[in-house]
Amino acid sequence: MAYATTNPYTGETVKTFDTATPEEINQAINSTDAAFREWSQTPIEDRAALLSRAAEILRANKRDYAETLTLEMGKLIAEAEAEVELSAAILDYYAKFGAQHLAPRYLRAEGFGDQDVALVNDPLGVLYAVEPWNFPYYQVIRISAPQTLAGNTILLKHASNVPQSALRMVELFRQAGFPDGVLTNIFASHEASEQILADPRVRGVALTGSEGAGGAIASIAGKNLKKSTLELGGADAFVVLEDAEVEKAAKWAAFGRHWNAGQVCVSSKRIIVVDAVYDRFLAEYKKHVAEFVAGDPMDPATTLAPLSSQTAADDVLKQVEAARAEGATVEAIGAEVPEQGAFVRPMLITNIPEGSETSQAEFFGPISQVYRAKDEDDAVRIANDTPFGLGGSVFSTDIERARKIARRIDTGMVFINQPTGVKADIPFGGVKRSGYGHELIDLGIKEFVNEKVVVVTDIDGSF
Repeated sequence: MAYATTNPYTGETVKTFDTATPEEINQAINSTDAAFREWSQTPIEDRAALLSRAAEILRANKRDYAETLTLEMGKLIAEAEAEVELSAAILDYYAKFGAQHLAPRYLRAEGFGDQDVALVNDPLGVLYAVEPWNFPYYQVIRISAPQTLAGNTILLKHASNVPQSALRMVELFRQAGFPDGVLTNIFASHEASEQILADPRVRGVALTGSEGAGGAIASIAGKNLKKSTLELGGADAFVVLEDAEVEKAAKWAAFGRHWNAGQVCVSSKRIIVVDAVYDRFLAEYKKHVAEFVAGDPMDPATTLAPLSSQTAADDVLKQVEAARAEGATVEAIGAEVPEQGAFVRPMLITNIPEGSETSQAEFFGPISQVYRAKDEDDAVRIANDTPFGLGGSVFSTDIERARKIARRIDTGMVFINQPTGVKADIPFGGVKRSGYGHELIDLGIKEFVNEKVVVVTDIDGSF
């Protein structure tokens, strides 16, 4: 596979990088494993201090870091700056709370004192991180901040279209004072995962990406008895009940579907509106979507970015045509987009046949699926009629009612009266074909530690 920076707005290939050889991969594992021997013995306060320093560097150079994101995958410059800030916030979170999350837990076991049975958290070693292009810094920091704080080291395989973003993360760690090898980048091919996960020094793998990539990595990890976590696709339900504030819901839906050009796992992809407010909601929604302005993602006036590549744009348009062929109604609801750049005009898909491929698919772009539900129960049924289960939303002025519905939706996260969000101090993870495992807070940091039992006793004789 070719690693290259290609500007999605201009189509220009700016820089290319050679794919790593098996020998180079082995050397990368050597250096990352050697770094673990030292890093795992570094006092946790010193590790935390370096995370804080990395956060300071990001904030002090926010625009510079953001411009790399916009160059490589077309993200709006304001969205890129927000991603830099989110990454800094995650670093700060673990610098502040990581040691607390890793503190020993003492068990009140029969026959032992209050301090005689401890559950301690030891690092595992080298972890393999396979990350996607849609949030090139956040995805790296989401795994590397907690796991390096825990004492692990990271071997990073980033997406092939964001190589400079990967290198900037390695340089960030170096500049912050981390020892070489704590975060190591490799421009590896997909096939190299076999070599990497077969190596006994690599103790686990965290992947964020497509279902296909997740299935392949999980299979290799399982074959080699390695721990894995997967954050895969999503088709988040955005449920609007009859007692919702319709205009607010429509505005949030337009934002939730179109931020990052709709290339978000937790984007509001399936908008489910009860019949009583459907027509009013749809009119408001179309109005807000029509206001998006496509253009140069470096221009602050632009509010709709190009997709990450022309291939990505072509792929989502093929999905739209497949939906039309299945009998769904397809309507352009956004303004015309420029001919230059990997743009897709916002479209609306309605009257989607139940059980069709379209109803079960994830659209990674500014394409809205809108469903008319008879009532609350029907809305929940539609929400759960998907192979995915990552995020979701419920809109209602009755918060207790919304909470009850949230519990009925089979998904990893539900946000009430706003789209699914991402914060440094809220865990992230899904169910069904959206993957398994969690990232962030204490759940994320404990995915790749050895929760070891240490028992103290001076009992003589046999049990």
